[in-house]
Amino acid sequence: MGILLLLAVGGISFMAWVLSRQDAPAVLPLKPAYRRLLQQHSLYYQQLSPYNQKRFEKRVQQFINLKRFVPRNMPQVTAEMKVLIAASAVQLTFGLPNVYLRHFKTILVYPDNYYSTISKRYHKGEVNPWYGIIVLSWKAFVEGLADPGDSLNLGLHEMAHALRLENVVRNDEHSFLKPHILKQWTDESQLERQKIGEGQSHFFRQYAALDDEEFFAIAVENFFERPQQFWQELPHLYRTLSLLLNQDPLLVVKE
Repeated sequence: MGILLLLAVGGISFMAWVLSRQDAPAVLPLKPAYRRLLQQHSLYYQQLSPYNQKRFEKRVQQFINLKRFVPRNMPQVTAEMKVLIAASAVQLTFGLPNVYLRHFKTILVYPDNYYSTISKRYHKGEVNPWYGIIVLSWKAFVEGLADPGDSLNLGLHEMAHALRLENVVRNDEHSFLKPHILKQWTDESQLERQKIGEGQSHFFRQYAALDDEEFFAIAVENFFERPQQFWQELPHLYRTLSLLLNQDPLLVVKE
């Protein structure tokens, strides 16, 4: 679950920000069949209030509208695939003002792990900022949804990579992460990466020490899949990530 970096690019209240946000212009309502997919497969969606479920649905539909989903080594990208992939992006960006990762216009979907001719190895997913592409293995994506508490979620992981890149790409969506909070996150995460690199026992898996991007993506997985444990183990880091994303999964549960 890595990121293909082909170029260098340079307490909150959940309800408070919900009431102050403006969603995208009129979007057709989500189809009932799509809504059922969210009800069945998105624990995050299930925990939202009816009002916020409607907001979530609109964002899912808008994300689908803005992306080109391309099948690789399979006949088509199904409606289920589109909805659940979109839901992973919307979950991550739900606290942010109309962020749809617009730089990444294309999402390639493979049935299983795929071989990269560039890195010469197999991948589960990657983000390519040069071409504005997010690549996912559907098998690995589904496995990430199967256990909502194991902190292994390919969709969230790759969307987290895309989010960091989107923040610095010069388009209508750039600089949506507040700089002073992002700096605080960077400072705190470097300390935690150092601990992992030194072999200290840590809440995050070893791969988080690889670089800033992987640390952030793994933090996001834990933030949404193990928020209570994350908060107990690393309260300062949890709070900073909550401020950065402008949401708190623990407060969503208490809505």
